[in-house]
Amino acid sequence: MFSHAFSRRITLALCGLLLAFVLLPSAAQANSPARQALETATNRILDFIKNPDYVNPATRRPIRQQIEDEVLHIFDFGEFSSRTVGPRWRTFTPEQKKAFSDAFADLLISTYINKIDGYNGEQVLYTGEVASEKGDRVEVRSVITMKDGKKVPVAYRMLPKNGKWMVYDVLIENISLVKNYRTQFQDILNTDSPENLIARIKAKAVEVQQEHAK
Repeated sequence: MFSHAFSRRITLALCGLLLAFVLLPSAAQANSPARQALETATNRILDFIKNPDYVNPATRRPIRQQIEDEVLHIFDFGEFSSRTVGPRWRTFTPEQKKAFSDAFADLLISTYINKIDGYNGEQVLYTGEVASEKGDRVEVRSVITMKDGKKVPVAYRMLPKNGKWMVYDVLIENISLVKNYRTQFQDILNTDSPENLIARIKAKAVEVQQEHAK
């Protein structure tokens, strides 16, 4: 369902969220509310995975649940879902929209948990942020330095929702995850039903979870 290159972009996006504020000194200027939201989520997740109980299978599950809750707090999966499906989203029933959003969130969160465990020394430098004219959209920019020295630009697009800033798209090497997903999902929906697309996403999430359990 997802190509190797596309899966790599997801990995970079999720690793970037975890690491973007870990290895940098405090910024001299005041952080925007959007960046502060990312910092808060990142620091909480780091606290969870530093807990000795996280590496113990007997005590791991409650901590994993806290990590999942934190990811749900910073990513707007409803907005992410509607944008990835595109115009066809309007034809989904309320039940299909919820099922899709839940399955999509489950897939990305499962992928994220896997990448936390597989962190391989990547470093991230926060490089700035750009706000829309109205100030209702912010793009937080960073550069990931891979272990081989390659530098990869990653940007998080955020919007305010229910009194907090949330991520609704991620750009890796200037390629939007939303647009990349949209292309794949539209190809599926051109020949298949929303229910089957949802089933495929659920199956992929289970596959990722089983890989993590090995």
